[in-house]
Amino acid sequence: MFDLIIRGDRVVTPHGIGEWDIAVKGEKIAALAAPGAFGDDAAARVINAKGKIVMPGGIDPHVHCAWHIPALEEGGEPSYSAPPSQVSRAALYGGTTTIIDFAASEKGDTVPQMIERRDKDWVDQCYCDYAYHIMLRGAVPPSVVEELGEAVQDGYPTVKVFTTDITPSRKGRMVHFGDIWEILKVLAREGGLGVIHSEDNDIVMHMYEKLFREGRAGFENMAEVHNALSEDISFRRIIRLAENIEGAALYMMHVSAASGVSAIAQSRAKGFPIYGETLHQYMLYTSDDYRKPNGQMYHTYPSLKSQADQDGLWEGTLNGAINAVATDEVCCTLSVKVQGNQIDDTTGGNSGVEPRLAVMFTEMVEKRGYTIEKFVDLTSSNAARIMGLYPRKGALAAGSDADITILDPNEKRTVRKEDLHETDYSPWEGREVAAWPTVTVLRGKVMVENGAFHGDEKDGQYLKRYISDDIRGGPML
Repeated sequence: MFDLIIRGDRVVTPHGIGEWDIAVKGEKIAALAAPGAFGDDAAARVINAKGKIVMPGGIDPHVHCAWHIPALEEGGEPSYSAPPSQVSRAALYGGTTTIIDFAASEKGDTVPQMIERRDKDWVDQCYCDYAYHIMLRGAVPPSVVEELGEAVQDGYPTVKVFTTDITPSRKGRMVHFGDIWEILKVLAREGGLGVIHSEDNDIVMHMYEKLFREGRAGFENMAEVHNALSEDISFRRIIRLAENIEGAALYMMHVSAASGVSAIAQSRAKGFPIYGETLHQYMLYTSDDYRKPNGQMYHTYPSLKSQADQDGLWEGTLNGAINAVATDEVCCTLSVKVQGNQIDDTTGGNSGVEPRLAVMFTEMVEKRGYTIEKFVDLTSSNAARIMGLYPRKGALAAGSDADITILDPNEKRTVRKEDLHETDYSPWEGREVAAWPTVTVLRGKVMVENGAFHGDEKDGQYLKRYISDDIRGGPML
């Protein structure tokens, strides 16, 4: 006796799309069977998904919950992005069942202390499944570098570093190049993956000084600061370093420029295991959108760039340089998002985890003719493969977690903030989408169905991860 059977005629499996019955027992997919192989009496419940798209639950590998947002005035009270409970609920409404956040270092922390502190924000406070990247900031003591090996072996295999402080007011984020070298050597030895926010700090800080000096410090000029040249120089520097470390592998976060795509593609052509992530706002907005009312709502760091850069990102999804589309989720109110209006005080991140699947299905499949399988790879399966979750996550296959999303092409709608479950604004406001998730299943439990939410904050589980040798051995995807 199964707990659930989902009958679909467009079921996205690792081997293609077909007509399958998905049988769920407990938290796992027990079988994919030919239509009608199991009668309705073989399960406690049957869901008819004919005419809809049945896919693995979405995976967002880049979110920031309960994240510190600096105050504008020196000595002012900082704010924090929405907690995991709020973001994970919205994720499930949008068909995403797994999110990956960050366990960030503070001065004097050991790696176990970073993880322990983050657990206090997450454990029993998240509706969907989750994991952390370890985030190292500023000067990294040798003792912390060596602790990374044990962390990788314990299921925390991805380590994020910044090559820039991002803004002059946020000193202490950039990790020096020598320390990055040592970090990557440990990750190479132990089977980890370097996760990189890559911009050239000299170029970025020079442009801050230049624009302030010229009286052009409005946030609408952000693309001049966080520019494509900076991405080009920094990507090539970090890639060259990693290429000279046997066993190293990289995941370049929030690629925003065609120059970054090119740098990744050239390294992949030489056989180096490097993977690229972009964000849906980079793919669909440009720096011209900063000039719209409340244009800060479209921004995250690095900046939006030109139409040519956007075109390069789309090309990257086709040539293998861009493997995942994430959000850089920083869910906050509109008043916090637009509180800064200069190049050095604009709030980063975005509220986009809920509409991500619907927006990207529309843009990829409906407008650009991507296959449904390609869309699923870019929003779910590739992230699972790269981040050490596959095939537990990101696959509709026997033995995989029963994380299942049903997209309904009959649910065409206009995105409106009032219909979402994140915050009081959406950068996707007014956008027409060609489908919407109507059912989301997490490890066999129906969490969302036709607008009704059935989750519990204790449903989410932490996912320990191990990067496969295939991913680390060469550009697999």
